[in-house]
Amino acid sequence: MQTGAISYKHILNISIPIVLSGVAQNIVNVTDTAFLGRLGKIELGAAGNAGLFYFVFVMLGMGMSTGSQIIIGRRNGEKNYAQVGAIFNHTLFLMIPLGIIMFLLLYYISPVIFESFTNSVSISEASISYMNYRSPGILFALFNFVFISYFVGTTRTNILTYSTLLMALTNVFFDYVLIFGELGFPEMGVKGAALASVIAEITTLLFFIIYSRWDSNKVKYNMFRFGRLNKELFGRILKISAPVMMQNTLALGSWFIFFMILEKLGESELAVSHIIRSIYMVLIIPLMGLNVATNTLVSNLIGAGKSAFIGDLLKKIIVLCLAFTTVLLGLIWIDPEQVILLYTNDVSLVPLSISTLKIISMTIYLFCVASILFNGVIGTGNTKVTMAMEFINILIYLTATYYMTVILQLRLELVWCSEFIYFSVLGIMAFWYLKKGNWKKTVV
Repeated sequence: MQTGAISYKHILNISIPIVLSGVAQNIVNVTDTAFLGRLGKIELGAAGNAGLFYFVFVMLGMGMSTGSQIIIGRRNGEKNYAQVGAIFNHTLFLMIPLGIIMFLLLYYISPVIFESFTNSVSISEASISYMNYRSPGILFALFNFVFISYFVGTTRTNILTYSTLLMALTNVFFDYVLIFGELGFPEMGVKGAALASVIAEITTLLFFIIYSRWDSNKVKYNMFRFGRLNKELFGRILKISAPVMMQNTLALGSWFIFFMILEKLGESELAVSHIIRSIYMVLIIPLMGLNVATNTLVSNLIGAGKSAFIGDLLKKIIVLCLAFTTVLLGLIWIDPEQVILLYTNDVSLVPLSISTLKIISMTIYLFCVASILFNGVIGTGNTKVTMAMEFINILIYLTATYYMTVILQLRLELVWCSEFIYFSVLGIMAFWYLKKGNWKKTVV
């Protein structure tokens, strides 16, 4: 191997803990969907839509932490370790006002959104109930992202396995006792699912704080040394983060709008779509871990002056992603009906779920290639370009979805074919930029 090239083993060492944390996170997703599916399709659809709306706001904070992670990765590659703690501290301070503003928006804007754009009154009311309990968790979620950016940016991802496992176990336990009213807890239904998630976020944050305070690397990285705030560093973080924040919000916002459009097809179609969304999230567990590894490894390579190896890195990550995805798809298609019945006891939803699952199974490979290339662009630090790509792509995607759903009134599984459009356009734009773009001159 050429000096400076990154091996499959090194990629796996960074990404496997993130993938495992994704497994734990998806235990939360699967459990929420499965428990609420037992209550009924109204509860399943309502919590699904409300959860997506919540994560539109969460993605703003995730975008800021991604920007912070890119800068931390660059400084780590440069061996400028003392700056890492300062970046962490300044990002933490930025998250406080952001979290307060987002909580207020979630709490007071959610009823207007769901009452205005939901056809079913039952789904609207249940969505609002869910959001009333879920919105206070936003600040804790944002603080968790800051810790994640620190551990990923310094390529010390093992801790994420334990933190996300703790989050998953906490959420599953409180889901069970609060949704159904077990072990002396009140029966809260969709509100219980929301409260369980908030408790899990608080528990995870406490774990990060305790671990980081005792971590031997805190001296090396100058952690928790709160000195004078640096306006220039605030500006640098915001310069890199702001486009990613907008890009993430656009991406998940389009996902939320996609499901709001699907709700026009009916309550059953919405319920099926959230079942498919949950299976989709399981299928992309390896991809999400490899995405995070991609942008931090690209940033580290550029910081170390080894940009020539980025193409080889991206090829290797795509190969790994396709291999992992093939294994997961094989496991799901051994008995797809039983997989779907994990989420619902309504057998009438199974045929439509299987036909839609076929579409998702075909798009997932395109997703792998496009998303890895796109995260390679993010890792270069030219986040204005990624925001522009996302905006153009989403405009095309939502226009196609609306046309297929409202104008042509196609069947649900055909509407899901819009995923082909999304990933094709995204992959082409990312590949072109990496091939032709002047990204090597980007300063972070």
